[in-house]
Amino acid sequence: MNSQPLRRRLAFFGSPAWAVPVLEALHRHHEVVLVVTQPDKPAGRGLQITPCPVAAWAEARGLRVEKPARLRKNPEFLALFKSLGLEVAVTAAYGKILPAELLEVPRFGFLNLHPSDLPNYRGPAPVQWTLINGDAETAVCIMQTDVGMDTGPVVARWRTPIGPDETALELADRLRDKGIELLLDALAHLEYLQPTPQPPEGTHAPMLQKDDGRIVWERTAQAIYNRHRGVLPWPGSWFEHQGKRVKVIKMSRVEARGAGAESLEGQAPGTVVRVAEYLEVATGQGSLRLEEVQPEGKKPMPAVDWARGARLQPGHRLG
Repeated sequence: MNSQPLRRRLAFFGSPAWAVPVLEALHRHHEVVLVVTQPDKPAGRGLQITPCPVAAWAEARGLRVEKPARLRKNPEFLALFKSLGLEVAVTAAYGKILPAELLEVPRFGFLNLHPSDLPNYRGPAPVQWTLINGDAETAVCIMQTDVGMDTGPVVARWRTPIGPDETALELADRLRDKGIELLLDALAHLEYLQPTPQPPEGTHAPMLQKDDGRIVWERTAQAIYNRHRGVLPWPGSWFEHQGKRVKVIKMSRVEARGAGAESLEGQAPGTVVRVAEYLEVATGQGSLRLEEVQPEGKKPMPAVDWARGARLQPGHRLG
């Protein structure tokens, strides 16, 4: 009969909804004695102080939750952390760099689930920038956390092709789910892990800003589409027309132009090519099909309905 896997005594650091399934798996297989999240923040229309998704999940199940505003120079939290007799700690989208005095506490240190092919895309938005840059392949890594930003040695890695239409939401969830498998395996073999150091050089994946979603029609259709996949769900793709912002909820590439199709020759980027069952717009190279949009202050609607309401015709410029 096979022996039961070791149940590790551990702490979990994470905050957004994306990290909840990681905590759920750890809670199912191990002894989670502490959950650490970002502090509660105002949310919703009423701006009520609300716990982050990880905190809400943990509190509902009676797990101990701490929400320190800072980790550095926090002797009370450090003393608590040292008192727990931890074998290991796990992080997944926690949102803060951990100080050295904390990293040294668990017997086997910290493990971090990071959805990129390290050392590429260190930082808070790895999946988004992987898609924006048009990469054909990515990975999820389990790394030992050090004092840098995603610079620690890697103990497990799984590479995968990226689907041509895969969005940041879809890819992030797929990498996380495989990462949970890698993480559970690493926890089962903590005493025998063989970390591979990362090279010091790597690429950075900074937090997205609202302007990262702006559609620059002078880019190629493929580049705009890649960015659209990467900025879902936030900040989303958008452009301005007659001084108002229009968010593009759904777009697709125009793969090939058949016989009788409108010519793109001489069409400036941002020019309306077609207003029919969809809204086609010229780019720096090729064209895009806008299928669903949300004008400022209105509900989502078919792009062609918005275009007709705005009296757009082929040859008109968006902007």
